[in-house]
Amino acid sequence: MKKGRPASASLLHEAQGDLFARREAEPAPPAAAEAPQPSPVRPAPEARPPPARAAPAVGAKEEAQPPPRASPAPPAVVRVEAAPKVQPAGLSRVDLEPSRVRPLEPVVFTVSELTELVKGTLEESFRRVVVRGEVSGFRGPNATGHLYFSLKDSGATLEVKVWASFVRNVRFRLEEGLEVIAEGYLDVYARAGRYSLIVQRIEPAGAGALALAFAQLKEKLTAEGLMGERRLRPPRPLPLVPRRIGIVTSRTGAVLQDFLRIVLRRHPRASILLAHARVQGPGAAEEVVAALRRLARTDVEVVVVARGGGSAEDLWTFNEEAVARAISAFPVPVVSAVGHETDVTISDFVADVRAPTPSAAAELVVPVLAELEGDLAQQALRLGRAARTALGECRHALAELRRRLESPRHAVADLRQELVTLEDRLEAATRKAVRAHGEGVRRLRERLDRFRPESLLSQRRRVVQALRTRLSEAMHRRLVAEREALVRARRGLERRAPGGAIAQARQRLLGLRGQLEAAGRARVAAERRRLYGATATLDALSPLKVMSRGYAVAYRRDTGALVARAEEAEVGMALLLRWASPTSRSLADCGEADATVTAVRPPKPS
Repeated sequence: MKKGRPASASLLHEAQGDLFARREAEPAPPAAAEAPQPSPVRPAPEARPPPARAAPAVGAKEEAQPPPRASPAPPAVVRVEAAPKVQPAGLSRVDLEPSRVRPLEPVVFTVSELTELVKGTLEESFRRVVVRGEVSGFRGPNATGHLYFSLKDSGATLEVKVWASFVRNVRFRLEEGLEVIAEGYLDVYARAGRYSLIVQRIEPAGAGALALAFAQLKEKLTAEGLMGERRLRPPRPLPLVPRRIGIVTSRTGAVLQDFLRIVLRRHPRASILLAHARVQGPGAAEEVVAALRRLARTDVEVVVVARGGGSAEDLWTFNEEAVARAISAFPVPVVSAVGHETDVTISDFVADVRAPTPSAAAELVVPVLAELEGDLAQQALRLGRAARTALGECRHALAELRRRLESPRHAVADLRQELVTLEDRLEAATRKAVRAHGEGVRRLRERLDRFRPESLLSQRRRVVQALRTRLSEAMHRRLVAEREALVRARRGLERRAPGGAIAQARQRLLGLRGQLEAAGRARVAAERRRLYGATATLDALSPLKVMSRGYAVAYRRDTGALVARAEEAEVGMALLLRWASPTSRSLADCGEADATVTAVRPPKPS
């Protein structure tokens, strides 16, 4: 397709550009054609339709070529034709033929007129356009369900609107940065002076919309644990012989007839409960979900979701999120039998069992009744033979035990003899125990006799008498020894008279007394000198001494706190001043005066 701008847009550009251009004047026409015209704007002598053009290609840019300029000359006459049905009110078709050169005044449009002209040109020229770009500024549907976003590429941005009535038909999930191909028409919002693309069809670039929607839903359900290796609920096994089978399919389809034929051929007494639902087309997913909910309230033990083969669009009902969640939440095992063996749907992943075809699902759900009965008969025969074999072995073991069992009379005689022996042993043990207890009683009686109070008292008296005798003898020996020691001490004391030692000790005492008195006098003198020095130092440091030289001490009248620096005083503060005389010995002896601060002058920094 040849690139270029639409004819109406080209004419508009040419009209506006040539109003202010000057062209070479061509030879003047005959005088009859030069008659004065009532207005520079008049109908064209020949109405010609705008040139036919094809729809612009996707991504093609409109190239606006400015009109050529020539040397100064009278303005050329150019005919301007607007696009059909876009002529603003008050404007007529202008026929400016190059053969009739006359000056023209510039056409002045109002904003509304120009916008309506642009709106008609764009909407007429771009009734169907296909645009490829990257989704930008996507925020999801607004309160009314419409979608507003932009398509952009490296050079431009285009506003896009998707009405709510079309949003429900978009099968994949739009997201920021997704490259899509959108088909629709251009619309100009005159009040804001902006144009946008109204989308009527959209699909992802590269992969198809169905493939992208399939991948997005599969990823979402895998992340939630409804399918895949990290599935939260593992697949449930099918019952061996289900009492009732539920099937969700269309009652008018061939799938139901094939399913019934195979199930009843394999199990003529099978009970099948049909939940009718359309399996393709708008609203089919909701009917399948409703059918599953109806079956969930029955006593079915397994459910088959079946549909015949078809295209991806025909099978899309079983790729819907609502159907997948209903299958995953079903209380009994679910078999997915959708399409042929090569067809894969989301229902196959979330179901407990996937069957390649509805016929295969019928074979998986019910066993062949004749084969099952044959297996049961064979198992019954094997069980009977095993029971007879086990019974024979038990009878043989019982006979062997009976043969080995002896007569009970011999056992009774042996037990009676053993009982007699035990009685003799018991009697002998009893006599021995009686003798032993009699001996013990005799010994206890003797001990009791020894520990009677009369016996104990006489025994204690003998012990006391013996101790008294021993004490008298010991005291006598001790008294004799003490008397002899006293005599020896008296004799030694008489040999060593204390008179000389006393005189020597008295002389030593007098010497020590003199030394003590001298040391005391020296210590008193030293302490007196130390006291005089401390008194002089204290007197020199006394604030009364300083105050006696003419200084005063200031106190706050309200708190009695000392005012030591000028910064602590404030203007208007009441002060108490104290002076000390040379005879003052305490603050109570100082003179006092009341004062009020009128100015504060801190010391100047050095």
